[in-house]
Amino acid sequence: MNLNKAFVLGNVTRDPEVRSLPSGQQVASFGVATNRFYTSNGQKQQDTEFHNIVCFGKLADIAGQYLNKGSLVLIEGRIKTRNWQNQQGVKQYRTEIIAEVLQLGPKGAGFSG
Repeated sequence: MNLNKAFVLGNVTRDPEVRSLPSGQQVASFGVATNRFYTSNGQKQQDTEFHNIVCFGKLADIAGQYLNKGSLVLIEGRIKTRNWQNQQGVKQYRTEIIAEVLQLGPKGAGFSG
């Protein structure tokens, strides 16, 4: 049995970019930052991770309408790594979370700026 599941609760780092695929289906992409706080040698530390999120269909519409930079959001989805060759012939990779569930945080939650 295999399982590919990701849960991310964090703040949106950039307004969602919504576009249409040739099939007409909507797709939205945006970033989410998550913070980890810990103590090392008596000093408080913070670690930030940045995640690339992709939504399709109705979730893309919701993301485009209700999310903006700083919004708190919970994403449930699966991890996918895409690869392609750039114009110089170098193989590029991008790891994304394909959203299956999107839950909006309370209005006004998150950081501003």
